[in-house]
Amino acid sequence: MGDARRGVARLLRRATARRVEVDSDARMARRSAPPIPVDQRGRGGDSPPAMNDRFLRACRREPVDRTPVWFMRQAGRYMPEYRALRAKHSMLELCRTPELALEVTLQPIKRLSVDAAILFADILLPLEPMGAPFEFAAGEGPVIHTPIRSRAQIDALRVCDPHEGLGYVMESLKLIRRELDGKVPLIGFAGAPFTLASYLIEGGRSAHFVETKTLMYREPDAWNALMEKLSTVVSRYLVAQVGAGAQCLQLFDSWVGALSPDDYRTYVMPHVARILRDATATGVPVIHFGTGTATLLELQRDAGGTVIGVDWRTPMDDARRRLGDGVALQGNLDPVTLFAPFEVVERAARDVLRRMEGAPGHVFNLGHGILPGTPVETVQRLADLVHEASERR
Repeated sequence: MGDARRGVARLLRRATARRVEVDSDARMARRSAPPIPVDQRGRGGDSPPAMNDRFLRACRREPVDRTPVWFMRQAGRYMPEYRALRAKHSMLELCRTPELALEVTLQPIKRLSVDAAILFADILLPLEPMGAPFEFAAGEGPVIHTPIRSRAQIDALRVCDPHEGLGYVMESLKLIRRELDGKVPLIGFAGAPFTLASYLIEGGRSAHFVETKTLMYREPDAWNALMEKLSTVVSRYLVAQVGAGAQCLQLFDSWVGALSPDDYRTYVMPHVARILRDATATGVPVIHFGTGTATLLELQRDAGGTVIGVDWRTPMDDARRRLGDGVALQGNLDPVTLFAPFEVVERAARDVLRRMEGAPGHVFNLGHGILPGTPVETVQRLADLVHEASERR
C-alpha cells in the first residue's frame, strides 16, 4: 500500500504540471462553444426562456417549475426505430457516422417528453485511437482484441488528440446541437478511467474484475501510468465536447462500485478528481455517475462534479442527507421496475419524487440505463408522470 500511495503522490505532481495545458483547453472550449443565452443557462431573465432549460437549472440547484427527467440509454434497443437502424448498421457505424448518430440521438426527443438529449456514442470510443481496437460481439458486448496486461502494453498506448481520433464525435455534437435548435440541452459524456481500464484489462465485461484488481495491487506504478493516460484522454475529450456544443457532461463510472472505499481513495479518486476539475472548468454542469456506489457517495462528491448520480440501491433522501445541499442529485428508479404494471412504476416513481420533495437540485432518471425489451409506452408514461406529479403550484 505504501508503494501505491507514493505512486499516487508522484502522479499528483505530474498532474499539476499538466493542468495548465488542460486549463487552456477548457478556456478555448468556453470561447468556441455556441453561445448559450442567459435564460438558457438557467440564470433568469426578463423574457421567456428560449428553450426548455429545466434540466440545466436543476443541475445548478436553481428553482424549477417541475422536476426534469431524462433517461440513460433513452436511445437504444427498446425502441423499434433504433432496432430498424441496427438492422442496417453496426453499433460502431452508428457512432462513427455523424448523420446516423444525430438520427439516433433525436429518436427519444421525438417520442418522449424528456428535458435533455444525450449524444449517442459509446464510452469505449477513445480506446481505439489510443491503440486498443475493439468490437461489439453479438451476445457478448464489447470485446478488446488484445487485453492490456503488461507495463510495455501500457507504455505503448497513445495519448490521443480528441479532434483527430474522435473528430466524428465532435461533428455529431455540432449536428445535434444545430438540429435541436434550442429545444432541450445536449449532454456529452465519457467513461471514467477505472471503467475504461477494466474493459482494457479484462478484455470485455467482468463479474469480479480479477485481472484489473491484480494489476492494481501488484503493479501500482503500472496502474498509475495507465490511469494517468486514460484520465488525460478523457479530460481532453470532455473539454472538446463542450467546444463542439455539449451543454452538460456526464462521467460514467459504471463499474466503480466493485471497489472498496479505501481502494477507490487510493487507486482511482485522484484521477477522477483531475477529470472532473477540468470538466467543471468549462462552465457547464458535470454529472458524476456510478453504479453500486452506496459506500462511495461521499468520496464521489469529494472527487467532484456538480451533480451526483445515485442508483436504486440508495434511497434518494438518504443520499441527500449524506451529501448535503452542495450538489444536485440524479436518479434513481430501478430500470427493471419499468417491466412491471404501470401502477407499480407510478408508485415507485412517486416515492422517488417524495423523497426529494423540497430539496434543491433533483434530476429524475433511472439508476442505470433503459434495458432492452422495456415497453416504450411505459417510458413515455413515466416521463409524463414525473412532470405532472412534480409540478410546482
